[in-house]
Amino acid sequence: MNTDELYYQAVDLLKILIEIPSLSREESRAADRVEKYLKDTYPHHNLIFRKGNNIWAVSPQFDKNRPTLLLNSHIDTVKPVSGWENDPYTAIETEDRIFGLGSNDAGASLVSLLHAFLFLSERQQPYNLIFLASAEEEISGKNGIEAVLSELPPIALAVVGEPTEMQPATGEKGLMVLDCSVYGKSGHAARNEGENAIYKALNIIENFRDFEFPKVSEQLGTVKLSVTQIQAGTQHNVIPDRCDFVVDVRTNELYKNEEVLRILQENIKCDMKARSFRLNSSRIDIDHPIIIRAKMLGLHPFGSPTLSDQALMPFTSVKIGPGNSSRSHTANEFILKSEIREAIDLYIKLLDQLTIQ
Repeated sequence: MNTDELYYQAVDLLKILIEIPSLSREESRAADRVEKYLKDTYPHHNLIFRKGNNIWAVSPQFDKNRPTLLLNSHIDTVKPVSGWENDPYTAIETEDRIFGLGSNDAGASLVSLLHAFLFLSERQQPYNLIFLASAEEEISGKNGIEAVLSELPPIALAVVGEPTEMQPATGEKGLMVLDCSVYGKSGHAARNEGENAIYKALNIIENFRDFEFPKVSEQLGTVKLSVTQIQAGTQHNVIPDRCDFVVDVRTNELYKNEEVLRILQENIKCDMKARSFRLNSSRIDIDHPIIIRAKMLGLHPFGSPTLSDQALMPFTSVKIGPGNSSRSHTANEFILKSEIREAIDLYIKLLDQLTIQ
């Protein structure tokens, strides 16, 4: 297939997938469709695999002595927000735009990577190639890519498809969510009784707001702390004896999540528990062959503040895909067809005959 054929087929597949609701944990119909499409277009049926709602295909002539390159994007979407002018599950094509839920995040990346895989797997490459359409990315679910990694050979490099305007994200912030509690003593609000947990929490919340980690990343900047939820009190006339709040922590690549929690516990005095340490920051060396080639193609590496399945990958990865992150999770989400054409072309130029370790 030439790149024109790949482009037209990618656009057609994207429109089909938009019209199949695929909320996280409800991706089975979309997974069925991707699996059928691979079986219809990829002649090596014995090299197509499925686990749950994750579908992957392996290039022929696999050689364990060669490094393995993974192409990955996700099939799930968030729930549609209010404000859509049309049905979010109807693919509407107007001139260069395709509107529909998941068109930008990350349907365009998915179909572009899939068709780049079909092209690259027809040619002898210095690496093994795997395409993986994964589930539950939007919720970092354990039945998504995390459930598949043990089924794959060791991965030397992953290309993760997310909307980055086809610029390579060489670093991505990690995520840790903290549940915090501050305690006081209850009493009647009409009398000078008790110890108000809300007032105690105010100073502690200010400590989170003002706390600075000393290590600042050239790519990703500072570790960012944001108090995003707060809950206290049982009724208007009772002094609250407990105040709970949530802190959203975005880590740079210079800290592991466990280290960030330890530092915060040493410096801010409240009950503090992390929901998970799974979603660490990721990075790729700017001297990696794929980044060198990206620069040669006129692309501009950057650090990404948003999270993807990279956070669950214990190997080198780079995030790059068509579309703009600002369109994700919004009403009237869209992708430009020209962005899909550009993405397929750039993926092929980036990866064809690329030498990796």
